[in-house]
Amino acid sequence: MTASGAGIGHRAPVGGSDPGASLRHVPRPLDVAAERAATPGCATVAHLNNAGAALATDATLDTVIGHLRLEAEIGGYEAEEAASDRIGAVRASVAALVGADPGEVAITGSDTEGFTKALWGLYLGGGLGRGRRILVDRLAYDSHYMGLLQVSELAGTVIDTVPSVPDGTVDLDALADALAGGDVALASLTHVGTHRGLVNPVADAARLCRTGGAVTFVDACQSVGQLPVDVGAIGCDVLTGTGRKWLRGPRGTGLLYVRAEFAATLRPIGIDGRAAVWDGDVHYRLQDGVQRFIPFESPVALRLGLGTAVDHLLDLGIDTVAGQVAAVAEDLRGLLGSIDGVDVHDGGRRRCGIVTFTVAGHDPAEVVARARAAAVNVSVTDRPAARLDLGGDRPDRVVRASPHYFTTPDESARLAEAVADLPGR
Repeated sequence: MTASGAGIGHRAPVGGSDPGASLRHVPRPLDVAAERAATPGCATVAHLNNAGAALATDATLDTVIGHLRLEAEIGGYEAEEAASDRIGAVRASVAALVGADPGEVAITGSDTEGFTKALWGLYLGGGLGRGRRILVDRLAYDSHYMGLLQVSELAGTVIDTVPSVPDGTVDLDALADALAGGDVALASLTHVGTHRGLVNPVADAARLCRTGGAVTFVDACQSVGQLPVDVGAIGCDVLTGTGRKWLRGPRGTGLLYVRAEFAATLRPIGIDGRAAVWDGDVHYRLQDGVQRFIPFESPVALRLGLGTAVDHLLDLGIDTVAGQVAAVAEDLRGLLGSIDGVDVHDGGRRRCGIVTFTVAGHDPAEVVARARAAAVNVSVTDRPAARLDLGGDRPDRVVRASPHYFTTPDESARLAEAVADLPGR
C-alpha cells in the first residue's frame, strides 16, 4: 500500500466489539491507601514526577527480580522458555489496554524505539516519496521530531508544523487545509505533550488524516496509562508508548501498535533471525505483521514486569484511574494558581495529570531543588524537549509536576508549600 492509500481499511471504532474486551477486568473502587501500601516508594517521597518515571508496585518489582533469579538458576534461554506463556500474555494485556489485537502489538525498549522503527519502516517501504510532506503538531517531542528530520534528509520530504488554536490544541481547520493538497505522506500527532497538561483531539485529527490519505502515527507516550487510549476509536496506523511513565512499569519497556493491514507495507531497520527469515544466500523474508518489529534479544524480566503493571491497571480500570488522576491534577493546579507570582501553563479544554507552572523571579531548576528538599519529586521541562511550542510567547522552561492516582492531598500541599516558601517571596 502506498502512503496515498493508507487511509483505506481502518477498523471501525472499538465499542462493544472491542477485541480485548474479554481481557479487561471489572473495575473496582480505587483504594488509594491500599495502592500506596503496595508502592514502597510512597513511604519515602511524594512522587509528583510520574510523567518522567512512575513509582512501581511491589508486585512489579517481585516479577522482575523473580525472573532474573530464575535466569540465574536455570539459564536465560531456559527461563524464557519456561515463561513463554506469560510473555505472550504481556502482549495480550497491552493489546487489551489499547483496544488492539495481540498480533498488532510489539513490546519494545521505549516509545522512541517503536516510533523510530516504524518511521524507518515507512521510509524503506516506499511510503515517504521525495517532495511529499510530513505534518506535525506543535506538541511534538524532541526524539520524534529529530527522527523525522533524519529520515527527511534521505527521503527528500518536507516537514510542516500545523498551528494550534489559542488553547494550545492542534488547529483542526488548519490541519484539514494542510491535507487538502493530497501531498501529505505522514501526519505525526501527539496525544499529550511532555511539557503541558492539555489533551490533543487526536481522534478528530486522525479522522481528517484518513480522509486526506495520510499515514497517521500517534505519540501516546504521555497518555497511555493515565487516559483511555483506543486505537480503533482513534483510527491511527501506528501508536507508540512507554512503560515507565503512567503505566508504572519498568524502565526499558515500551509498546508499539501497528495496524494489521498496514504492517505489511513497512520494512523496519534492525532485523534479526526473529524479525525475518534468512531463506536464501542473498535473500531474506520479513515476518508477517508486527512480528517483523520484534527482535530476538529482549530484557524478558522487564517485559514481564510491564505485564504485571498493565494487568494491575486493567484491574483498577482505566476510566477509574483517569478520573482520579484528573481530579488530583486539577486540585494541584488550584493550589499552585492561588499562590502569588505562580502561573500555570497547561491550557486546553481537556487536561490530564501533567501540571506545568513557573514562579516569577525563580528559575524552574531552583523550584525543583526546593521541592526535593521537602521530599517532593518534580522536574524541569525546557525548550529543547518541545521547541515547537515552548519559547516565543510561551516560557522557555517550566516546572512539571505529574501526580498519579496514588497522590494524596497532603503531597500536593507539600509542593504548594515549598513553592510558597521560596526565598524572597
